[in-house]
Amino acid sequence: MMKLKNLSIFEFDEFSYNHPLGSYHQTSNYALLASEQGYDYEILGLVDNNGKIHAASLILIKKLNFLYRYGYAPKGFLIDYYNPSILSEFTAALKKHFYRKNVAFIKINPEISIGTIDYQNKEIKYNKNRLIEDTLKALHFRKLEGNKHFETKIPKYNAVQILKNTDIKTISKPTRNKINKSIRSGLSLEKGTREDIEILFEFIKNKKDYPINHYYNYYNAFSKKDAIDIFLVKIDFEECLINLREKYEKEMHKNTEIVNKVMKNPTNDNLKRKLSSDNALTTCSENIAAATRYLAQNKTDYIAGAITIKYKNRINILISGFNKEFKNFCPNYFLHYMLIEYYKDNYDFMDLNGITGDFTRTNPYKGLDNFKKGFNPLTFEYIGEFDFIINEGLYKSLEQSGLLSKEFKRKEKRVSE
Repeated sequence: MMKLKNLSIFEFDEFSYNHPLGSYHQTSNYALLASEQGYDYEILGLVDNNGKIHAASLILIKKLNFLYRYGYAPKGFLIDYYNPSILSEFTAALKKHFYRKNVAFIKINPEISIGTIDYQNKEIKYNKNRLIEDTLKALHFRKLEGNKHFETKIPKYNAVQILKNTDIKTISKPTRNKINKSIRSGLSLEKGTREDIEILFEFIKNKKDYPINHYYNYYNAFSKKDAIDIFLVKIDFEECLINLREKYEKEMHKNTEIVNKVMKNPTNDNLKRKLSSDNALTTCSENIAAATRYLAQNKTDYIAGAITIKYKNRINILISGFNKEFKNFCPNYFLHYMLIEYYKDNYDFMDLNGITGDFTRTNPYKGLDNFKKGFNPLTFEYIGEFDFIINEGLYKSLEQSGLLSKEFKRKEKRVSE
């Protein structure tokens, strides 16, 4: 017979680090972050008579009002979901423990892949992990259905870059062209500090409904173990102008040759080349005008940035953004490629964060999906979000009151890349 006990920070962090499902969401650092966001928390483990931990979880507790409370286990329990005996014993112990504390339910979202996304054939190839859904439902977990976009706390669909297998040649041609264009435009990557969050916030404040203190709290929680990095993308407008003018001259020479070919042989192919070259000249001319204006106005040098979390062999892009005024210089493409180059020697994976499972032309997140697909990552569908019902009566009251939908309203505000 095993028992549920409160784990020490050392016990929990060690167990999490060595568990296959361990993530930065299930660490004492994340508990510290959550405490700054209005959560209480408990770190619980299922322990046998010899003191061996068989399952564990950080459970965040939040009050919705003086009557209602709920729990949240970010990225799910650290447990063998294929062991029904351990799973049943752990959930039963959690239910008994939290029922006394007036907790209605515990939300989980395990990082368990149930399928890989094939965008070329517009299908998802599922695996046996889907059977875990039936196990959870049998234990009184309620699955949130229909979340193809970003309806959940953590995206159900994700893109993961295998760093050591990635270089400029493995990236799709359109993305590769944008990266090369950004390099020629005089962009460079700089490592930032806590003080630079203020600069970075200007690029990300319209993506999520979080104040700047949210990111300061992240930095304070994870910098204690050197587990967070700040990056900024800088543009050198003088170098940018030199490169753009050189590119314009080359394209003008190319355009003249194409015009001569069109005059001699006005085929559809030659006319298409002429149109393509004309567009390239127009874009280049616009970029020269913009760079000249920015240089004269002494505009800010920073145009993009990102925050990353480091855990085990994996990099997680917490959030990234760029100044839309400089979109023609492709700063987001440059940023992601340079992050890959920066980390690839010391880490195995980079989590590019959420994508969708929507293959339709009307997908409002199509631009975001295409941006991340261009790096040729592995793309997964995870098992999704479940509510483990602790108190059925309280849970139904929460649903009927509207507090549940209000609490978990999606935070993303804008979707374009």
